[in-house]
Parts: sequence; structure tokens; C-alpha cells
Amino acid sequence: MHPAPELDVVTEQQMKRPSVSGSIEKPEVMERTWGFAARTDSTVTYEEYVFWAKLEREMEVEENKVFQAEHGSPLKDSIKNTFSSAGRKKAKADKEARLQTLKELDEKKGPSGVVTDSDNDQPGVSALKVSDAEWRNAARALRTASWGQMFFLITTDILGWSGAPFVFASVGYGTGVALYLIFGIFAAWGGWVIWKTFMDLDSTRYPMQSFGDPFLRLFGVRARHFINVAQSLQQFFTVAILIFSKSLNLEQIAHSSVCFVGIMVVIMVVGMLGGFIRSLKKIGWIANAAVWFNIVNFIICMVAAAQFAPYYPAITKSTLIQTIEPIKVFAGIPPDQYQQQSPGFAATFNAVNTMVYAYAGALLFVAFLSEMRHPLDFWKGMFLAQGFITIVYMFFGVFVYSFYGQYSASNIVNVVNPYGLQTAGNVLRLLSGWIAIIMYFNIGMKTVYLEVFQAVFKFPSIVEKKGKILWYLLGPCYWILAFVVAGAVPNLNGIVSFVGAVFMMNFTYTFPGMMYMGSIIHKAAELPGEGFNPATRETIRHDNGLKRWIRGYKKTWFRSTVAFIYVLLGLACCGMGTWAAIEGLIDVFGPGGTVAVSFGCPVPV
Repeated sequence: MHPAPELDVVTEQQMKRPSVSGSIEKPEVMERTWGFAARTDSTVTYEEYVFWAKLEREMEVEENKVFQAEHGSPLKDSIKNTFSSAGRKKAKADKEARLQTLKELDEKKGPSGVVTDSDNDQPGVSALKVSDAEWRNAARALRTASWGQMFFLITTDILGWSGAPFVFASVGYGTGVALYLIFGIFAAWGGWVIWKTFMDLDSTRYPMQSFGDPFLRLFGVRARHFINVAQSLQQFFTVAILIFSKSLNLEQIAHSSVCFVGIMVVIMVVGMLGGFIRSLKKIGWIANAAVWFNIVNFIICMVAAAQFAPYYPAITKSTLIQTIEPIKVFAGIPPDQYQQQSPGFAATFNAVNTMVYAYAGALLFVAFLSEMRHPLDFWKGMFLAQGFITIVYMFFGVFVYSFYGQYSASNIVNVVNPYGLQTAGNVLRLLSGWIAIIMYFNIGMKTVYLEVFQAVFKFPSIVEKKGKILWYLLGPCYWILAFVVAGAVPNLNGIVSFVGAVFMMNFTYTFPGMMYMGSIIHKAAELPGEGFNPATRETIRHDNGLKRWIRGYKKTWFRSTVAFIYVLLGLACCGMGTWAAIEGLIDVFGPGGTVAVSFGCPVPV
């Protein structure tokens, strides 16, 4: 997911805009930069963010009443805009109108304009200045997504059904269904927390755009840097996983006749070429096709499972199961001899890691919310999507496990038979995978550049000439490092389990819990007479530091304690999941394990 193309225009315009008009001679209250260029301003206080967010929500409610009277159901409108030619033409016209609004705003603003809440007829204020209302109208023009579109976005972002049968093969029917329900509910709660925090802190004056933004506003600059670095690492490992899994798809199509590491090099080089695409708007129409590729592949896997035996070498060459035996299924946790990755308790947690990987997607919820016309409705699309995803995972996992049993792989296409169906599935996975690789690289590289290199190491902006050159130079380095990680650990189950435990467990569960704690404690800590004064641009606080946090915790002790326990449970699952992933890798690469070697030619399937 990437912000709408128009946001690139806004960001570039704002970066060139000074804080104060040069034509003002008399002293006045210092004006801040607004919009996307101001979202990471560490001098803005929590109280100021809340003040403007509250006004924003009030105006959105009134605007939504008018919009609903004109347009009707958001879900129906989303389906129409997606599947009908008239809807697509309307969406294109709306986009052109938004770009025209931005162009007119920039022309009126002039070379020394600045957003202000003063009227142009007041003494001492430049006529070139853009008023509060004009800027807000332009900024709101960029927010057009409905809750119906959120359903499709979240479903596309999160839905990863291919690992569900492996989860059931590791823990059995009963445990698998219970775990999918529990973690699905907690994932939905995490999305609800992110939505509530967004509602409290976002405004067109100080918009939120990435997962690190709420952490800046709740915990400070260092917390934001930590989140951004972790986000960059997660997306980097996701690219490495995609390189490895797409190499498996291509190798199976080639009947394992090509050196596996050579295939990975080809994927890496093609990825480097795709890295020259700096904006996702150029491949947006292709990305929509990935949804249909997944639907067709879903059907192929179910038909193959019901009609044909599994492709056994995909399991016997890459897991602890080395023999071909009658297919068996279990209601509870299967015995150790039927475990693919690791025996005992570690097997259960490897299944949990794979499940968490499939539920991951909360990382992009802030970006999704930032494009909503009426973000108060986000919860509708989010809960509907999470419920749909949970049902799909359980249905597909139970169905395929019932036919493949202990031979259900984490990338289920690899065990599909016969070769014709397997090839069709691999081609579809490969096509959708190419799109995913380019998208995740683009998002991941932008996150690394904007939030790490530019924010921490003061690299030039990506819209400047030097920034563009550095982008093109750093891109190949990113791909080479991802190739090294993928080639060094040739075991898909293991690397997916590790990334799920270390990163996705925390972004889906732990970090939203921290966000919730920080939000409710900040609110409860406020004393009478405190708050933000819009007339003087000053924030009044009677105290700061640990004393304030303790007071907020005491006032919300029950909710805060529950949230704190939730965070501890998330960290505990992260620790145990990481241990299980490492133990699984040790077992797989130990005696009696996989035939695959690091950077080797044997195919790990």
C-alpha cells in the first residue's frame, strides 16, 4: 500500500514552502508548517495534536452527512467503482479534480505563501497567504477512500491463505481453529486500537501517515525512530522471503533443472530493474490483477487437494518428514514423527508464527486511515475484513489439511499435483509475487530512505537530484542484502516463522497494545486548566515526566493493567516464537534434515 499519487505532489510543494511569509513586518505568533511536511515536527505537543484532531472529527461528521445524502452506501459505491466502467471513469475524473485543486492552491499560494488561519483582509497579512479553509479543502480532497474500500484494501494486504494448511498440520484441527479464532480476535482489537489512536491525534493540519507517527506523538522522537527501523527490517525480510518463495515457484516450473541459487540471482536482478520505479502509481493497475491471480490459485489448490495426492518431494526434501506414509490427520497436536519443522512445543509455536505472519497487516493501517474521507467508519471495513480473513483461513486450512494431512506445506502450491496444475499455480504465484516484490521493495526502500537515512542521517530529499541518485545507488544494495539473507537460510518454513515471531507478532499485537496504553494514560493525566491555547499557540502543563505517567496510570489502572499484561503476552510470544523458529532451523539443517545448503544448487523442495 502506498499513499495516493497526489500526496507526492503535496509533499514536494510543502517542502518548498517557508514557515512565515516574508512580507510580514510586525511581530506576531510564530506560525508552524502544516500538512505532511509537519507531521514529524517534534516541537508540537500532544495537547495540540488532540485539539486539532477533535476539530477535524467534528467537521468530518458534518461533511459525511452531506456526502451520504448524495452517494449512499460506501460499500456499494466501492464495488461499483471497482467493477464497472462508469465507476472507473468517475474515479479517474475525481482524481483529476483533486490534482487540479492542488495546482490551483499552489498557484494562489505563490512563492512566499504559507498556510495561515488569518483572513487576507487583516492588516499585515500577505494576500498571497492561503487561508485555513482553503488549505483544509485541498488536503481533504486527497482523502477519498470509504470504509468499503478499506475492506478490499485490508483483505488484499493481509489475506495470505497458502500457509493455513501447514498450521493445521502442526497443531491439528481443534488447536488450529482455536488459535485462528484467538489470534484473529486479538488482531482485530489491535486494528481497533490503531483506529482509536488515529482518531485522537490525526488532522489535516498534522496528518499521520506511517506507523511511527503515533509513537512520535505519544512517546517521543526515539520511539518513532525505533518503530521506523523495525518497520524497515520487517519489510526487508519480507522482500527476502519473496525472493526465496518465487525462486521455488520458478524452479518447480523448470522441473528443478536449473541451479537454485542461479534462479535467485535472476530474481534479484529483475527486482533491481523494478527498483527504478520510484512511484507505485505506475504499477497500480497491475497490482489489482494480483487479487484475481490469488482467487484462481485458491481454487486450483482446493481442486488439486480433493482430486490428487500431494507432491511428496516438496516435503521429504525440505522438512523433517523423510518418508512417504499414509496421510493422517489429527484433532489435537500431531505426534513428533508427523511434524515438519521441529518436534514438541516448538512445533506449536512455529505454527503460531506462521499464523501471525498471515494476520500481519496492521503496519499499514495508519497509511490506510490517512486516505479515508471519513475515518470514523474505518472500524466497519476493518472488522468485516478481519472476520472474512479468519473464516477463509480456517476453511482453506481445514479443507486442504483433510486431504494432504502431514504433507501440507507452508507454501501449499509446492505440494500440488499433477504437474499441470502445479505449474498453473506456480505461474500465478510468480506473477502476483513479482508485483508483491516490487511493491514491498518500493515501500520498504522508501521507509528506509525517508525514515532512517533522511530523518536520522540527514540525506537529501528523494525529490531532489542528489536524493534520486542515492535512491538508485542504494536500491541494488537493498536487493543484494535481501538475496544474501534468502540464500543463507534456504528453508521457507524457518524464515517465515522467524520473521513472524520477531517482527509481525510485535507490529500486529505488541505495539498496538503499547499505543493503547500511551493514549489512555495521556488522556487521564490531564489536570484542570491544562491544554492547548489556539490563540497563543501555547500548551499549558502543570507538570511533566514520570509523575504525569504515574498519575495517568492510577486513573486508568484497570485498563492500563490489562493493556500492560497484553503487551507482556505479546513480548512473551515474540520470545518463545523466536526460540521455536531457531530450534526449527537447527533441526531442519541438522542430521536427517533438508538436503538444501546455503547458496547451493540443490532445490530445497
